Amino acid sequence: MNKEIATPLRTRAILEKYGFSFKKSLGQNFLIDTNILQKIVSYADLTEETGVIEIGPGIGALTEQLAKKAKKVIAFEIDQRLLPVLNDTLSPYENVTILHHDFLKADVVKAIEDNLANLEDRVLVANLPYYITTPIIMKCLEEHLPLRSLVVMMQKEVGDRLIAKPGSKNYGSLSIAVQYYSTAEIVMNVPKTVFIPQPNVDSVVVRLTLRKKPLVEVVDEDFFFTVTKASFAQRRKTIINNLIHGLPQGKEKKEDIVSILHETGIDSTRRGETLSIEEFALLSNKLLTLYS
Repeated sequence: MNKEIATPLRTRAILEKYGFSFKKSLGQNFLIDTNILQKIVSYADLTEETGVIEIGPGIGALTEQLAKKAKKVIAFEIDQRLLPVLNDTLSPYENVTILHHDFLKADVVKAIEDNLANLEDRVLVANLPYYITTPIIMKCLEEHLPLRSLVVMMQKEVGDRLIAKPGSKNYGSLSIAVQYYSTAEIVMNVPKTVFIPQPNVDSVVVRLTLRKKPLVEVVDEDFFFTVTKASFAQRRKTIINNLIHGLPQGKEKKEDIVSILHETGIDSTRRGETLSIEEFALLSNKLLTLYS
């Protein structure tokens, strides 16, 4: 039996064998602690009937642990230099398929249909490149990928924003978007010392469990997100100030916006970060009448 990929010794041996050098532009930080990887996998609640999507498998450290527990793993790898490495390190696992694609540009629904169609239980598990964490998460949520949950490692600062509640400094339009589609929880902290190279930031693993239907009912999803983004454009400004500058023809519609705030019982001098998701839903549904 092969030694686990994620030991410091084996990782260095693999990197040396292939003369691999880390690309900062791809945010490559490889995990070298099997216990941490097994713990991450445990939070995904995999069974022998689960299909898994992974993003950025690196040299296959997490992929290996997923392959041991799941029925099938498909992993998106953008770095061509890693394809022969993965071919080698994951050769014992016949249930792994590596897709040489940029996940953000890929047709992921088609990849699921091609590779995981016969599996009803599907999850995404990944150690995400920190510089594209938010776009990856939003792609999964906005494209309504057929998944049960996402278990993803990210920068602690981003994790704090995903789970933030109204009134806290981390609460913003990202918190609202993520919580609209899913329930978010930080399930573990990950020290810098278990990566090579070591990142400069602390990491957390966040589990997003997808909702059967969104948290609140909105008439127009795009407009709801337009309103939330506008409300946080300048955090120190009041909601009315942000809305008249952030909404189409906001200045001309100022009086109407003020009266809608009054109608919904939202004080126009409040700041965006004090509004709950329910209040934003109510507000965007009413504001939509100005544009229809």
